[in-house]
Amino acid sequence: MTVASHLQELRRKHETLSIEVEQAQRSPGSDDLKIAQLKKQKLRLKEEITRLSQA
Repeated sequence: MTVASHLQELRRKHETLSIEVEQAQRSPGSDDLKIAQLKKQKLRLKEEITRLSQA
């Protein structure tokens, strides 16, 4: 897997998590812990994307 394809996959996962977070936040019975976990995953992906982009 090339760095470019890996970055593309990470960006896709980041976007998917963004959508999940938005949907969970709109849901009246959403679990705050789950939202926090999704946001942490999203942040980790963003950090990895940034790290690989600068390499």
